[in-house]
Amino acid sequence: MIELTDNAATELKSIIDKEEKKDHALRIFVAGMGCSGIQYGLALDDDVKEEDVTVESKDIKIVMDSDIVGGLTEAKIDFIDTPQGKGFVIDNPKAASECGSGCQGCQ
Repeated sequence: MIELTDNAATELKSIIDKEEKKDHALRIFVAGMGCSGIQYGLALDDDVKEEDVTVESKDIKIVMDSDIVGGLTEAKIDFIDTPQGKGFVIDNPKAASECGSGCQGCQ
């Protein structure tokens, strides 16, 4: 299932503490479609629904709609800090690595 890296877990715990959101989980949601398939978003959420799937990684609760679980079974969430910027990234080996047919956005 989905796994957090140590960097991601440390950053999330810091954000949760700073924002006093200890009752929140990390929600993964579909944010749109791109050339490489589904684009996912992340948010802290305290509204877990009946149809959600909940997993835990490094003491962080992660929730997502049951419809997207299959596409994230091997995903890792990392936190990167580079000269170009910092933020959370989802490394998903199950995501398509090439443009799909009919894609006009990357030509």
